[in-house]
Amino acid sequence: MKQVPAVLVLQDGTVFHGKSAGKIGTTTGEICFNTGMTGYQEVFTDPSYFGQLLVATNAHIGNYGIKELDEESESIKIAGLICKNYTWQYSRPIADESIQDYFENENLVGICDVDTRAIVKHIRNSGAMNAIISSEELDVDVLKDKLSKVPSMEGLELASKVTTQEPYEMGDSSSAKKVAVLDFGTKRNILRSFTERGVFLKVFPANTSFDELKAWNPDGYFFSNGPGDPAAMDYAVDTAKKIVSEDKPVFGICLGHQILALSQDIPTYKMHHGHRGINHPVKNLLTGKCEITSQNHGFGVSPEAINKMLDKVEVTHINLNDDTIEGIKVKGKNAFSVQYHPEAAPGPHDSRYLFDEFVAML
Repeated sequence: MKQVPAVLVLQDGTVFHGKSAGKIGTTTGEICFNTGMTGYQEVFTDPSYFGQLLVATNAHIGNYGIKELDEESESIKIAGLICKNYTWQYSRPIADESIQDYFENENLVGICDVDTRAIVKHIRNSGAMNAIISSEELDVDVLKDKLSKVPSMEGLELASKVTTQEPYEMGDSSSAKKVAVLDFGTKRNILRSFTERGVFLKVFPANTSFDELKAWNPDGYFFSNGPGDPAAMDYAVDTAKKIVSEDKPVFGICLGHQILALSQDIPTYKMHHGHRGINHPVKNLLTGKCEITSQNHGFGVSPEAINKMLDKVEVTHINLNDDTIEGIKVKGKNAFSVQYHPEAAPGPHDSRYLFDEFVAML
């Protein structure tokens, strides 16, 4: 594999030099980091990462190759990869191809041989920011100029860029339980988690009207994960308000959790650097038990606002690292949501009981 020099420039002017990974080129996005020790392919293809440059904290990326069955969507969704050791020689017998072939086929630009520990510490201290990776232009001043034109993630509506373009169905059509999925960028394993429990799904584009959803006569509704700023999704919030008012079971994950909160007039906010990894401790306040969870989000539900609206919603889960809101239930309605990913892929299976609870409500 031919590698050339590459450079990473952050919005605050911080510069890191390394070598190219994947396609030779230039890419931009909001820089973030994931602390997972495995599951890099699932992370690459998670639509919630759309528009972001991913820093992998695990030292070795690519060492077990690429397997088509591990994809969480039809293509890579990260905007670029930043890693320490980029391993295109893999040792997994069932893998389909190397990470380098995968990236070249998907036109993914990355940088390796950089100090990812230093980069992560910088993000933790300074917060999320835009960045640029290039292996074709090494002039830092030129890259800074290009970077200055990249919009902030705050205020960006991105779900419409990753949602399905046409409705489609999954599962057994003869099932007695039907769920309408509002696809803001859903992961495949979320859908599998429903169909494995005997649920028949119809997945709808993000901007589908309530009338069209209701016409399918579902037994419940699901709001999926996805990228971007939930506060920029008025169309989804308006639909969610109508769905909750219908009083059929509603379940939301990640962005879907934020949309449910906004539908109850609880604002969201952009986090300092977000939660991304597969080792985040969450306490279920209803049972008192702790769950180790998979997470990927840069926005959250306002704790200050929610504490003033406890007559309307109940906080069901909190993050044990920083006390952020990880789950809510709308009082008087069959509607609940969590900020984390109970389907995992990658991650622990501690929280999959949530699918069982939702299915039992149908």
